[in-house]
Amino acid sequence: MHREPPPYPRGELVVVIDCSDLDRSAEFWAGVLGYVRDGVATGRYQSLLPADGQGTEVLLQLVPEDKHGKNRVHLDLRTRALDPELHRLLRLGARALTEEPVSEAGWRWHILADPDGNEFCVLQPPASYWPD
Repeated sequence: MHREPPPYPRGELVVVIDCSDLDRSAEFWAGVLGYVRDGVATGRYQSLLPADGQGTEVLLQLVPEDKHGKNRVHLDLRTRALDPELHRLLRLGARALTEEPVSEAGWRWHILADPDGNEFCVLQPPASYWPD
């Protein structure tokens, strides 16, 4: 599949996650994604960057209100081994919202929530997904 160059080539694309505790959320998401904090939290914001410098910035934003309802946008984390990754995420503080994996067209996944209740998924694509 041919893909056009992204219109935001220098890191202008940032994923923002609302939270109620910057330190707790930074520890959680840095552990989940293998990211590091970019300096000290400033006011309402904490930036997380890929440890190797390659990838999308995650910006944590402190908000006063609690989360209500389902997210309209969420992260999907793709893995070759669903069960070990699920258990790793649970140890980091995620909460499972599905007891059994959802299965569809060869994909299997669990829906989880971060410490603030923001939903995200951990997915195992079919073996044919991975280029070997």
